[in-house]
Amino acid sequence: MSNSKQITIKEGGKRLDAALVNAGLEHSRSTLAAWIKEGAILVNGKQVKSSYKAKAGDEVFITVPETKETAIEAENIPLDIVYEDDDLIVVNKPQGMVVHPAAGHATGTLVNALLYHAPLSTINGEFRPGIVHRIDRDTSGLLMVAKNDKAHQALAAELKAHKTERYYYALVRGEFKEDKGTVDAPIGRHPKDRKKQAVIPGGRDAVTHFEVLERFNGYTLLKLALETGRTHQIRVHMQYIGHPVVGDPTYGHQQVMADIKLKGQLLHAKTLVLTQPNTGEKMTFDSELPESFKRVLKALKEE
Repeated sequence: MSNSKQITIKEGGKRLDAALVNAGLEHSRSTLAAWIKEGAILVNGKQVKSSYKAKAGDEVFITVPETKETAIEAENIPLDIVYEDDDLIVVNKPQGMVVHPAAGHATGTLVNALLYHAPLSTINGEFRPGIVHRIDRDTSGLLMVAKNDKAHQALAAELKAHKTERYYYALVRGEFKEDKGTVDAPIGRHPKDRKKQAVIPGGRDAVTHFEVLERFNGYTLLKLALETGRTHQIRVHMQYIGHPVVGDPTYGHQQVMADIKLKGQLLHAKTLVLTQPNTGEKMTFDSELPESFKRVLKALKEE
């Protein structure tokens, strides 16, 4: 059943979706923006555009749409679950697995597997239930997943406030003189190739911190911390500074050794630090590097 709510805006000047979040509505801005577009939210009895700026005294009537049964098929696919409670799951995603269904990937995704395992939050819509943040198909590592909407909102808010800590390990081409540094360069869609991202003027802010963990002949193992979470951020930033991620078919350096075939970039989301949405406890999760990654490092050490 759908239900409805009525709210009087007390303080104007903000976009309607932001004003409703400020008024204490327990839905994400993206959800509210979608409802405004669908006409499920009326202001003073009229439909408004997403860009509408709320005014003090506006009467807002919200018809909460009925939750649809998801069309995504739950699939019994093995999962490497690092941690689980009533609110969240931390899962170690293997390289090659797509996070959620999209064009060309309707089945076999992490979401298909998670739905078989447990109910997930509905905030991100039909095809991304539970997904608070993503990692690329050919990047392995830790991902947090929300099991209910309240947890999802808390985890997403923490991520947006840059309070979630995410540390990646990457093997990159070339050698670094410095031991640590920061890449602060805006990222947007590539002007010529729509499937790629690039550092471009006017792109969205993107900040990546790096630290050298180990040096090899012609290669460097880095620990990277994300301050922002742009699409392909680490891969784009590493290419931008002339140190592409090894095995990256889109931005990088294809091959490391003739006898080692790589299935994707050597980039692993190794450590995740988050706050448990209900208890407020700070939790740290760590994961092993995949065997393929370890094999390359071992071979470089033996050179």
